[in-house]
Amino acid sequence: MAPNDGAPEDRQRQAATTGRARQAGRIHARRSAGDVLAGLGALLVLLALVGGVPYALLTFVGPPVAPELLDLDLLTSRVGPSTVMALLVAFVWLAWLQLFVCVVVEVYAGVRRVGMPARVPLSGGTQALANKLVSAVLLLFTAGAVVVPIARMAAPPPVPQPMTTVAYTAPVVEKEVVDTQRTKKVYVVQPPHGRHHESLWEIAEKCLGDGRRYPEIFRLNQHKEQPDGAKLRMADLIRPGWVLDMPDDAKNTHVVPASQARAQTLKEHPAKPGGDGGDREVVRDRVERESTQEQAPRNAQPPTEERDAETQPQQEQGLELVDFLSGSSLAAAGLLMVLARRRREQLWRRLFGRRLARPRGDAAEAEMALRLGADAPGARILDVGLRLLGAELAAQGRTPPTVYAAHLSARSLDLWIHPPDADPPEPWTADDGGQVWRLAAHEGRLLDDHPGGAPYPGLVSIGTDGSGRVLVDLEAAQGLINVRGPQTTAALAALAVELATNRWSDRMRITLVGFGEELTAIAPDRIRAVGGLAEVLTELEATAAPRREVLTGRVSGRPRDAHYLLSAVAPTHEEARRLALLARDDTAGYVVTGDVPHATWTWEITEDGRAKLPELGFEVTAQLLPRRHYRALVELFRTADRFDGEAIPEAEPLDDLRPPAVEIRMLGPLEIVGPEPLEEGRMALAAELLVYLATHPGGVHPVVLGGVLWPRGVQSMVRDATIARVMSWLGPEHLRADESGRLTLGPGVRTDWAVFRELVRRSHHDPAARAVLLERALSLVRGPLLSGRAHGRYAWLAGDELEYDVAAEVADAAHRLCELRLADGKADAAIAAVRAALLLAADDEGLWRDLLRATHATGDLSRLRAVVEGLTRRSAFHPHGGGMAPETEALIDELLPSWRLRVVRESTA
Repeated sequence: MAPNDGAPEDRQRQAATTGRARQAGRIHARRSAGDVLAGLGALLVLLALVGGVPYALLTFVGPPVAPELLDLDLLTSRVGPSTVMALLVAFVWLAWLQLFVCVVVEVYAGVRRVGMPARVPLSGGTQALANKLVSAVLLLFTAGAVVVPIARMAAPPPVPQPMTTVAYTAPVVEKEVVDTQRTKKVYVVQPPHGRHHESLWEIAEKCLGDGRRYPEIFRLNQHKEQPDGAKLRMADLIRPGWVLDMPDDAKNTHVVPASQARAQTLKEHPAKPGGDGGDREVVRDRVERESTQEQAPRNAQPPTEERDAETQPQQEQGLELVDFLSGSSLAAAGLLMVLARRRREQLWRRLFGRRLARPRGDAAEAEMALRLGADAPGARILDVGLRLLGAELAAQGRTPPTVYAAHLSARSLDLWIHPPDADPPEPWTADDGGQVWRLAAHEGRLLDDHPGGAPYPGLVSIGTDGSGRVLVDLEAAQGLINVRGPQTTAALAALAVELATNRWSDRMRITLVGFGEELTAIAPDRIRAVGGLAEVLTELEATAAPRREVLTGRVSGRPRDAHYLLSAVAPTHEEARRLALLARDDTAGYVVTGDVPHATWTWEITEDGRAKLPELGFEVTAQLLPRRHYRALVELFRTADRFDGEAIPEAEPLDDLRPPAVEIRMLGPLEIVGPEPLEEGRMALAAELLVYLATHPGGVHPVVLGGVLWPRGVQSMVRDATIARVMSWLGPEHLRADESGRLTLGPGVRTDWAVFRELVRRSHHDPAARAVLLERALSLVRGPLLSGRAHGRYAWLAGDELEYDVAAEVADAAHRLCELRLADGKADAAIAAVRAALLLAADDEGLWRDLLRATHATGDLSRLRAVVEGLTRRSAFHPHGGGMAPETEALIDELLPSWRLRVVRESTA
């Protein structure tokens, strides 16, 4: 919206007011007596250095180049004292000239507000001195001096990884023999029927026998021009009339000359191809696939409503959920932590015989991407390192410096601060003349959790460079941050999600203007959405607080709510003026779209996904959250808010319980029992392959298996070599491929999970042996499901029912056995049953209540008190927070009424 016109005097007052708010970073909003004295002293020093030094040199020594240095005989004659003196004078003049250039650069950056000053070559210490002097002088003449540290982010050279290539003959897949040198197979996308449009998933299902092979079609056709002139950029955006190249084993396709233009193919083959025997194969494969298709990640679901590709925003084309979400490593870590807390609350209300509601479709794929990309160690270093920094500064009576930006890499956490300070508290170290405070990664990993306040809750990722993640502090601008470009809403959504879920903040409010109402489902206690700026401006003005007061309160234990406003609605002229005044004095962050002429920072998001912040000198790959992706996150969290649960499917009968030739132990640390172990470094991948095949008995196509084991992609040569290696290791009787190429495990391979389910199933039909069968089943539990697995592996569990079924069925078996043993008067046996299940399902508070009841039945008050104390400590320090379930507290009140008094005494001690 264009600014309103006004009188010239009003415009002058507006320019003066908002001009003061347009600095990239300010030292203080108001000048103290110390600031004035420091500024006057710096001014005198600058005048002496810039003017006094050349005056003294010209008066007492002479010009920069003395006549002796112009004599050509100098090169061959003997050097005398006068020549040496002339050289020294020239060197002094050069040193002065270097200082003068540094001062000019610093003054230009401060007066013109260009952000970070340009770096003068070979002038590290000299430019640092000029920076400090100019900063102090500018403080005398501006409401806030522009002083931005010079950022240096050198990406480490990539280290090439060795690759071993193993020859492999892929499973034979029956297909039509085609001369690929002269022909190819194509599929013509058909017009919609009613509201139904074809998708790559459906085409892969129809032509390749498995919808999960859709990435093969996508890769064959990506960026190739279609008859209408458009190109395939996103897997779920295809149009009728497009001609898609198909893999060689595709059925229900047209065979055309390899060089034929797509427009000519469409003209000759506008309709569906005739059957070539593939329809019967598709029907057969569909039956075989019913038990596994629901569990697979679906990167391209059939649309449920009409979608015009021309109206889709550009940012949604070309990248999938994994590409976006797994790249947002800090946001992913925060989202997973919040999600785990929600699921813990779900477990409080889980009903016997029902598992937690699990995500499906895009929501499941979103969780898979979060598991792949989450950087929990990095988020912890940010959290603990910043809290420790604030606490140490508070103990020394020092105010935390302004942090403009941060860079998190595998090597260190770097903070760009103002004013420069060469004396950070340990284990932080100073670099670049005190402009950078650095915490080495190995030091950060050794830090204990620190209870201190969070000094910089406004640090948030804007994207990544070649060596790590770049963050800026929204509060450091002390002015409006203007975000521009075709992907502004996606950038604002990414900011909102990370701010709302990060662990390096305490109390926070985020106001979204004109977008993101659905995001309140992720963090309803932190996020609110409004329609326009007019709804919140008055409130913001009433709650503003000075920066120094807020920073001091955060590190001293008296924090105020951090507040950030993200607006997808362009402000009016008056709204921009009020926001600029707010941002100048308030400790908050204000990010707005539209044409805001007096913004402190201008953050541009380009069409190709780059983020440019010229005031700070950053150009990075932007962190974005397009509409489809944040809708997937919202659906994921809405699923986590469901308390109705889902029925647990019945187990398939298992006839033989004798020890198998190969046993896959999953109910605890992963073990493969039977064959000789593979060489070191290959066992983890082979074990995951076997676990996936064992839990998907209908068979898995190698292409699908490749997508499961390497969700970021893998060369077919590497995939096939891995399968061949595992097949050779187990033997063809234990791992084999059927006629369609699907991989299945033989009857000699079995999991402890299958045995557990069979024992529980038999207990239902044999009341006399029920307790014994349940005890045998629980004896198989050795710890959490697949514990000890490597970080980043088994991300497919996010879209699978395995985790949900295992936790629910183990807890239900223990609950049933506990009741049976209590009915028999065997309290110790009941306790043993519950403790066995708690090894795997420790967050199921139904089990803790069973343990409380069983312990109370022993009549030993000291044992009961020990259980209560252990449960209380666990709830207080649970990594996902949330305390304990109200039902659990009520049961403790009933069984041990004095427990609350003890907790109060310990908390006040």
